[in-house]
Amino acid sequence: MTGMVLALAACASFTPPRNLEQVETGDAYQAQYRTPPPSRAESVTLESDLINASFCLPPRGGEPGTPSAGTAGGLIPDALLREALSRDDLVELAISGDEVFSGDYVISRDGRLKLPFLPPIRAQGRTPEAVADDVAAALVAGEYYTEAPRVSLLLTDFAPARVAVSGAVFEPGPKDLGGVRGDEKDSRRQAARGASTEGRNLTVALRQAGGVRPDADLSAVELLRGGRRYVLDLRPVLEGRTFEDVMLMTGDEVIVHSRQCFQPDLMVPSPISPPGVSVFLSNLTQPATGNAPSAVGQSVRQIPYGTRMMQVVVDTNCVGGVRATSADRSAALFSRNPVSKVSIVVERRIEDMRARADRDDFDPYLLPGDAIACYDSGITNLADVGRVVGLVALGFALD
Repeated sequence: MTGMVLALAACASFTPPRNLEQVETGDAYQAQYRTPPPSRAESVTLESDLINASFCLPPRGGEPGTPSAGTAGGLIPDALLREALSRDDLVELAISGDEVFSGDYVISRDGRLKLPFLPPIRAQGRTPEAVADDVAAALVAGEYYTEAPRVSLLLTDFAPARVAVSGAVFEPGPKDLGGVRGDEKDSRRQAARGASTEGRNLTVALRQAGGVRPDADLSAVELLRGGRRYVLDLRPVLEGRTFEDVMLMTGDEVIVHSRQCFQPDLMVPSPISPPGVSVFLSNLTQPATGNAPSAVGQSVRQIPYGTRMMQVVVDTNCVGGVRATSADRSAALFSRNPVSKVSIVVERRIEDMRARADRDDFDPYLLPGDAIACYDSGITNLADVGRVVGLVALGFALD
């Protein structure tokens, strides 16, 4: 009987996970994945950030404060700050003393303003003032006026814009950015001329693409529009400094390059970070008896972006309990390198991490899509093994 108990206990022993990436030495997406040394005596702390930085490519936009840094310290080109038209935008055309051409128009799918009896006028990517000047010239060229009339063109409703976001974001691909919808405005705004929206901003597009990854190069984010390339320095966004957010239009392409390294400074909530992390959970038998009594959702739990593994372990009731029996537990983190797409497993003994002075060097940040599994202590496992053996023995005795 004793031999059976020991054999079953050995089956439940801790087996270190194996990974394709060199997690043990720090050659993984973040150095915090590496395995802690057995001894905590005389340990050198805060090495992870230095290891992460050693893999970094230089910022494409230069170091902060240098003349070549991005867009001159975060300044946005005037061409991107001017209000520009996009297809499906609703505009109001007013021509002094005219009732034939004046009225509401929608910029067509091909990006042109189409008026009766006049050739289409290019509108996509241009300011309302420039299009109004072309309308006046077209009216004179069509001999409807002998002199250029007074023309006003006002944006009255922004249409959703479809843009492409690629590179170092968690969910690259085409994104539809919402415009202004009348049912979301008060009656006075609906009746007023003009329109404004923050729903088509660059930061909205990046957040809708899942947020920038920790390896993103924010010094030189590229915006491709109408055959032109603009380079934007988005570092002020994370630093809480003033930043002119660019309004995007249909056809724009946003490219976020990678520095090929994990940057802890990017693991903070911001307008361009992931809105949070939904962590998948498994096994809350001890000290919690289940998900529902612990106020933990059945499958996932939402945590702020920038949360570390051990914070999640505490948050999900995997820590504590009777120190002599159930406290010495372990937790496993299942993650995936967003650059190489290679999955990894990191396992930590909870009480060992709690007692370490250098815990931050081995406490990884949680990324979108990560999963956490908690494992009971060895004594708890042995007790369950004993219970199973007792039931088996009872079965034999009854036979």
